[in-house]
Formats: sequence, structure tokens, C-alpha cells
Amino acid sequence: MTDILLDTDGDLLIVEGDLVIGESTSQHQQLLLITHQGEWKQNPKLGVGIEDFLNNEDINAMMNEINYQFTQDGMKVNSTNMLNGKLYIDAKYE
Repeated sequence: MTDILLDTDGDLLIVEGDLVIGESTSQHQQLLLITHQGEWKQNPKLGVGIEDFLNNEDINAMMNEINYQFTQDGMKVNSTNMLNGKLYIDAKYE
């Protein structure tokens, strides 16, 4: 997906006074993971709120929520895995 890009602080990426547009799938995934439901005005039911799962031992609940939210945003989720404390997601917009 192509969209306006953000910098590492989450601000608009501006180069030489212009907004930068580019491949944004991973940026969308990161935003979906960190935001909570109710934070997206246009779609208040969107957002994983991954920090709520930090001390939860039920990894399946987190994976189910990720799959559901990414699918709701129009992605095809091929796989989600947790390996050695790292989250791996293979999902792309259709």
C-alpha cells in the first residue's frame, strides 16, 4: 500500500519541504498494533492495543486479535508467530 510516510517519532516525514509518499504496509501494521480501539475516529473498533497483552500468558488471544484487526483493515494474514519473544507477521493488503 502507498501512503504518506511517518518518521521514527510518528510525525509526518518531510524531506526538502515535501511530504514523503511510499510503501506503507509495515507502517500501517505498526500503527494497528500499538493503537487501542477508539483511537481511530473513522473506525473506532480498529486497533490491537498490543501493550494490553504484555503480561498476558494467553498468546493465542493476542494472535487472534492481530489476525482479526489486520483482516478488518483489508489485509490477508498468511501467518502470525511468536518466536523467542519476537512477533513475526506475514500479512499484506489485497
